[in-house]
Amino acid sequence: MVGITQPKPGEHVNADGVWDLLQNKGKMTVFSLCLLLCADLLDLAVGYLTVTIEPLPPVVVGETVTLKCNFKTDGRLREIVWYRVTDGGTIKQKIFTYDAMFNTNYSHMEDYRRREDLVYQSTVRLPEVRISDNGPYECHVGIYDRATREKVVLASGNVFLTVMSPPNNISVVAENTPAPFSRYQAQNFTLVCTAKGGKPAPSVYFKRDGELIEVISYTQPSTGEQGGGSAGVRGARPLISRDLDDTKLQRSLSLLDPEGRSARLYTESPQRVHTQGQQAYEPSPATEVIPETVVSREFPRWVHSTDPLYYFSHTHLPQSDGSVVVQARLTWTLNPQLDNDALFSCEVKHPALSMPMQTEVTLAAPKGPKLLMSPSRAKVGDTVRITVQGFQNEVFPEPLFTWTRVGGRLLDGSTEREGKELILERVPAELNGSMYRCTAQNPLGSTDTHTRLIVFENPSMMKNTQNQNNGASRTDVLGLTWMAFVLTVTVELT
Repeated sequence: MVGITQPKPGEHVNADGVWDLLQNKGKMTVFSLCLLLCADLLDLAVGYLTVTIEPLPPVVVGETVTLKCNFKTDGRLREIVWYRVTDGGTIKQKIFTYDAMFNTNYSHMEDYRRREDLVYQSTVRLPEVRISDNGPYECHVGIYDRATREKVVLASGNVFLTVMSPPNNISVVAENTPAPFSRYQAQNFTLVCTAKGGKPAPSVYFKRDGELIEVISYTQPSTGEQGGGSAGVRGARPLISRDLDDTKLQRSLSLLDPEGRSARLYTESPQRVHTQGQQAYEPSPATEVIPETVVSREFPRWVHSTDPLYYFSHTHLPQSDGSVVVQARLTWTLNPQLDNDALFSCEVKHPALSMPMQTEVTLAAPKGPKLLMSPSRAKVGDTVRITVQGFQNEVFPEPLFTWTRVGGRLLDGSTEREGKELILERVPAELNGSMYRCTAQNPLGSTDTHTRLIVFENPSMMKNTQNQNNGASRTDVLGLTWMAFVLTVTVELT
């Protein structure tokens, strides 16, 4: 029996080749001959179809993307359909169809959302891509079956479109502000940098005075464990607490008034100041602004070395549009002597950005808040508003404002009130010459500004008072006349 040589892989054997094999190799069995003939006839009837799609590099929001479907076939093309796959592959939404029978193409999206454009049969262009366009796409190609002309043979390919979006907003705030200034106790301070709109999540880092900060990463505790503030950091690294120097402590305590507040200069007292050779000081008939009295900052020995330890943590908050909000926290033990006027910057890196985004803040203690009193010429019975208009410098973090009355309580009976505005309703004449103190403070320091309230007489109220007095005197005269008449009649009758 003569052996038959098997064709090499990929070698095509047709009907003509069968006779060559018979001449060269000898006899063949009838079964082998039938098999070869059937395979060749089947190949001629069905044809072939292959579909491939080139992978796409990541694109940035707003760019134009071209989806190209490559296919090879020796059959007759029926249609090409593009699908967008959503919900993990469970839903396939048609976005574009090319009908080869009628040589037409159309979009399956609504008119107001139609952005697809057919370039060449199997190629679709998506201009100005959005984050919502991110995901897998499929190209389905159909050809007619050569045997029946009614059956369609299908093949498909898929590609994943990755859409990147750079952060559109970054900001830096101080956590847990406004907060008071503490002269005798060290406290943690936290900067929070928030980057919004990034996809994928950007990387965030901090710099101080232009130099990258070496940080110690830690895992931020949950809200229940944190309990507010920087408790998580306090647990990881307790604040430095050293005994105060007795001399400095006594000296500091000597500056406190009987109520426990820091002692003030003479400008806090509304009393007149007498100077030899000069007349007594009289308040001018206008609102007088007293120059600010800055509380001197004394720093006990808890002030530590010039190399603080910085603790860093970050959280990722996924958004419904596919972007991620990143919040990065930088926490350290504040040193007002060293950190005042320090420049901190937050930088954000993202693959969609050619250079990092940056925002910066300068830590600064408040100096000299500017106060505005309205009305400028207050009368008895008016409602007076004393408002903080601004500062002589930029202040960060946000200050805490506290209002007090020097030498007494506020009009409502309280000792102090917080806010950027102090409201005195229906001021009486007794408040004339009273002085009010506005204390502005943040964790870096505090400053006081005073203003004196001058209250003028109100003519309308005086007129009403006189009318009331005149009415009372007339009533008294009538009463006396009536009593005299009654007495006279009584005497005559008796």
